[in-house]
Amino acid sequence: MNVSRGEQRVLHVLARGGQIRHLRGDNGRIHHIDCFTHEGYVLSDCTLAVFAALKRKRLIESREGGPYRISRQGRLAVRAQTDNR
Repeated sequence: MNVSRGEQRVLHVLARGGQIRHLRGDNGRIHHIDCFTHEGYVLSDCTLAVFAALKRKRLIESREGGPYRISRQGRLAVRAQTDNR
């Protein structure tokens, strides 16, 4: 599966225990997201476009209305992170 560099960064954060918290608008759609690392820092690379791509590819999931976390399929898609960026 093709996963972009930005998507890989978000998947790495989620694989290490991070989460994506979302806010819904009046129409019920998600209009704002924040990606938090396990340590509580905010990842600025996580945009609505990256979030939508990860959700469309079913690499992240939300259970019972909670924050989005990495899915089993996402764990299989994540590659080893190199030090070169």
